[in-house]
Amino acid sequence: MSIVLCCLLVEGAAGWYKMAELSKVIHVRNVGHEISENDLLQLFQPFGIITKLVMLRAKNQALLQMQDVASAMNALQFYSNVQPTIRGRNVYVQFSSHQELTTMDQNSQGRGDEPNRILLVTIHHMLYPITVEVLHQVFSPHGFVEKIVTFQKSAGFQALIQYQLRQSAVAARTSLQGRNIYDGCCQLDIQFSNLDELQVNYNNDRSRDFTNPHLPSEQKGRSSQAGYGDVGVAYPQMANAAAIAAAFGGGLPPGISGTNDRCTVLVSNLNPDRIDEDKLFNLFSLYGNIVRIKLLHNKPDHALVQMGDGFQAELAVHFLKGAMLFGKRLEVNFSKHPNITQGADTHEYSNSNLNRFNRNAAKNYKYCCSPTKMIHLSTLPQDITEEEIVSHLEDHGAIVNTKLFEMNGKKQALVLFETEEQATEALVCKHASSLAGSIIRISFSQLQSIRETS
Repeated sequence: MSIVLCCLLVEGAAGWYKMAELSKVIHVRNVGHEISENDLLQLFQPFGIITKLVMLRAKNQALLQMQDVASAMNALQFYSNVQPTIRGRNVYVQFSSHQELTTMDQNSQGRGDEPNRILLVTIHHMLYPITVEVLHQVFSPHGFVEKIVTFQKSAGFQALIQYQLRQSAVAARTSLQGRNIYDGCCQLDIQFSNLDELQVNYNNDRSRDFTNPHLPSEQKGRSSQAGYGDVGVAYPQMANAAAIAAAFGGGLPPGISGTNDRCTVLVSNLNPDRIDEDKLFNLFSLYGNIVRIKLLHNKPDHALVQMGDGFQAELAVHFLKGAMLFGKRLEVNFSKHPNITQGADTHEYSNSNLNRFNRNAAKNYKYCCSPTKMIHLSTLPQDITEEEIVSHLEDHGAIVNTKLFEMNGKKQALVLFETEEQATEALVCKHASSLAGSIIRISFSQLQSIRETS
């Protein structure tokens, strides 16, 4: 049957697709990062044999080649009446302008489908830090992992993982593609690398040669990812601009210029009956180190907050403007004062060990966001219970859900409130408070919901 005749038959029988050139290649749009190759295969396998699949991750699209035009036509006819949905996301299908998928089509997207013992792994929605140890734990069940190198690129956090055997890499990619390392986040996007051998110079939390345990841990001032990434030196030694850019996948968050040099922020429309310096510290320290804070006695609903630098002040203004706290909508702007003069009415925080950005600055920048309904608790006692956590926080609002979990041997928790304001109040009142003998740490979580585990 000719392509033109097929078109006329489809148009006359269903009236759903007019005068397009039919193809055995199907173009799929709105393919989010949470959608894996296996998800797409399951969507189209009922209609015939699938011979090739190319994921166009940068465009949130995919190209999928059926064995023949009739199979593709059957699939598109069916999905013209039934909205195809994968993992809660609507996807949209049509005939591709391609008549065949070639090796060039696949390689041009950087998805080398030529099996190789080295995998290139990109991690999306990375809400928790990923180390070499975490990656080794995830990938080693599929075969002996020889080397791992992690680095930061414009695509986000990436890793190269070298197996001893090619079939181990193939098995790992088949099993892990599209899976999450942690519940609801840190999703794996895996493709074959075109490298022949990884060069590892140091064994640390960013690179590891499991065949050579005697490598040094670091050479001061040198990158352990030379030749693969663009992170430079270790995070604590990086300038703030570079640390922020690295945390956000090589670029600054939307709305952040990175050029501000004003360190002091003016906060107004505070609730003077409920606010104090320590509560402001707990909130603003999410976005940078705090130098000092001053409540203005002549304007009881105003305060000045001096951040560690202009980047941190810009993050605070960007993410906290309009936040609700104690029944008031905060106004957060840059102050005309370059700094706060020390005095009897100022509170000093520059030497506080509660400042969050003295260590792991890039990790903390990664978690910067506007207030959410969900808070994340860490540094919890090992024997803590959900009931104790709820009892500690329930004064601040209705708790919808909680989840206690362990990561890297440490107890952590997620607590979901009914509103962002309640979560914000809990954070400003209970961050750095004592719970069952431990000083707990609270930040906002960017997760939308708590998934129950079986």
